[in-house]
Amino acid sequence: MDSSVASVSAEKVAEGRERILTELRKVIVGQDDVVEQVLIALFTAGHCLITGVPGLAKTLLIKTLAEILDLDFKRIQFTPDIMPSDITGTEILDEQEGTRRLRFVKGPIFAQIILADEINRTPPKTQAALLQAMQEQHVTAGGRTYSLDLPFMVLATQNPVEQEGTYPLPEAQLDRFMFMVNIGYPSRSEEKQIVRATTMDLESSPEAVLSGTDILHIQRVLRSASQWRTRQRHSPG
Repeated sequence: MDSSVASVSAEKVAEGRERILTELRKVIVGQDDVVEQVLIALFTAGHCLITGVPGLAKTLLIKTLAEILDLDFKRIQFTPDIMPSDITGTEILDEQEGTRRLRFVKGPIFAQIILADEINRTPPKTQAALLQAMQEQHVTAGGRTYSLDLPFMVLATQNPVEQEGTYPLPEAQLDRFMFMVNIGYPSRSEEKQIVRATTMDLESSPEAVLSGTDILHIQRVLRSASQWRTRQRHSPG
């Protein structure tokens, strides 16, 4: 990748970022730092853990992003009684034409954008069901390994650990997230914008502006650019 190609590629990445931001701003007020870190993770094939008290639009942000990207979206509501198979899928006995066989029914992890809502309300054993998918983009069940569709991204939300009914995330789980983002309360001016938008019917629906192919292209561009810069730094002279 020479400098001219890198410049053109950077412009395409910047254009994609601006298109996403334009649509996000139709729904999300403020939270610029949160949005920036989520987009960095998206463009570099990472995952994000968003922490904050209930009611700060964590779930709304993720759902809106999925709509903008026109990707297959699934929401997993984590509760104390959810089991690993509720996430990855399970084998069922299928009877056809007098024969019986086990058939794997895919769980909600088989999507491209996963909202792991209130991930720390479920025990670590269930949280661990996400580990292979987040690291390798595969799921192993019943002795077989299934590939996930790309791009694949987990956006998890969690309530503060001091709240009742939460479980601390194990280090292995935390290691799968590129960013742990703390979402705070909006400013006074942002609160006024939120009130106007929700009470005066000023909200508008976001449009899908990028496809999965577009996101994969951006990820490849950034990966190639990073490798090119690394070679330039280590080249003699």
